[in-house]
Amino acid sequence: MAHHEVVAALIIQSNMILLGQRSPTRAFYPNVWDLFGGHMEPGEGQPETLVRELREELGITPLQWKYLETIHEASHQLTAHLYLVTAWAGVPNNRQPEEHSVIGWFSLEQIKQIQLADPSYPMLFARYLNSK
Repeated sequence: MAHHEVVAALIIQSNMILLGQRSPTRAFYPNVWDLFGGHMEPGEGQPETLVRELREELGITPLQWKYLETIHEASHQLTAHLYLVTAWAGVPNNRQPEEHSVIGWFSLEQIKQIQLADPSYPMLFARYLNSK
């Protein structure tokens, strides 16, 4: 199986996190809530991927972001570069319904009640929610 390298955006506003529910037709992680982002194109740097994916998926242009950490998911041969996005131009809307059925803002408490793409998300999000 090929190794996947992705960039993921932790988009936070007023202590709420923006997540998308992955479409039921997705090959990986269908129907679970996940961060926005996607695969790096050949020759593309992480910031370029971040900007391109958020424009494509949400119609926003990130203005302020910082690199947080890289997560390695061995079972799916996945490397995810996580960025905190705290300012952007535009209003997030679901531009790719084939990728995400629905998008929404969630508090950390709400996030603990929904089905997530990765069980470590609540701990991960909690680390960064109040560190802006």
